[in-house]
Amino acid sequence: MKELLIERIANFSISPQLILESIKTNEGRLVVKGIVQRADTKNGNGRVYPKEVLAREVQKYKDTFIKENRGLGELDHPESPIINLKNVCHNIKDLWWDGDDVWAKIEVLTTPSGNILKELLLNGITVGISSRGMGSVKQLGETVEVQDDFELLCFDFVSTPSTQGAFMEVVKESMDY
Repeated sequence: MKELLIERIANFSISPQLILESIKTNEGRLVVKGIVQRADTKNGNGRVYPKEVLAREVQKYKDTFIKENRGLGELDHPESPIINLKNVCHNIKDLWWDGDDVWAKIEVLTTPSGNILKELLLNGITVGISSRGMGSVKQLGETVEVQDDFELLCFDFVSTPSTQGAFMEVVKESMDY
């Protein structure tokens, strides 16, 4: 049976100076990049996402949500698989692989939740990024493997991540991307 799978992945800690630089060089937009998911690695929730399953879902996400400019995510995870537009804070602009890591380029929106996220970052608050999806899992010893029926829904910004060592960087459009 499919269940809501939430994975807290990466910490985002960005200096206020870099945030202001990003806004200046990106025509008023705050753009960040970093690792948002890892394949074949046990995360803080004890789950492992097989690379073939995650690769399929990343490609589907790129082909639909990113292509249609609706790679939206919320500030905090809701208890629902539905993305609530009044809580949207960012838009994923691109996803790509580097080894077993999935990276994203993310635009923080000027919505009420996006403004909260921006202010948290400006005040030096570290936040995490987390995937939200639907699927079933199978216990394999001390780990839990996400099964082939997994569907990636979105990535949300959260207070507590589960994957260690992944941090967001500010993107200066004219120089970095």
